[in-house]
Amino acid sequence: MALNIVLVEPEIPNNTGNIGRLSLATGANLHLVKPFGFDLTDTRLKRAGLDYWQHINVIYYENITEFFQINATKKMAFLSSHGTKTHWNIPFEDDLFLVFGKESAGLDKSITDKYKEHLYKIPLHSQHIRSINLANAVAITTYEGLRQLSL
Repeated sequence: MALNIVLVEPEIPNNTGNIGRLSLATGANLHLVKPFGFDLTDTRLKRAGLDYWQHINVIYYENITEFFQINATKKMAFLSSHGTKTHWNIPFEDDLFLVFGKESAGLDKSITDKYKEHLYKIPLHSQHIRSINLANAVAITTYEGLRQLSL
C-alpha cells in the first residue's frame, strides 16, 4: 500500500527535505516536478532529509507537462486553499497521487480549474491565515490517507 506525494515546483529546500523524510516514514513515493527553487545539492535539503535521502523513492520530472503525460491514467487529488471539499473527503486508495503546489503560489490556476472536482483543502479555523506550511500540509494529508486506508 503506497501513496504518492507530488510537489510541483517546490521552492524551499527544508520543506522538500522534510517531506522526503515523511515519504520514507509513510512508505510513500515522492514525485518532484521541476523547476525547483533550489539546487538538489543544497545543504538545507540534505540537512532536513538527513541521511535518509538515499532510501527515498524519488521520481523527477522536467516539468508539469511531463508529469501529466507519464501519469495520465493515475488517480489524483489536488490540494489547494481554493478547494471546496476538505482533505477528509479525499477518496484515498492505494497508489493515489496527492498533488501539492509551490509554497509561494500553490497550484497554477490552470490546474485548479481543470481538476476542480478533485480539489481539496485543509480547513483553517482563523481568518488571519491564508495557508499552512507545505510540509505540514503534506503530513496532515498523508497521515489522514494512511488512517483511512487502515480502517
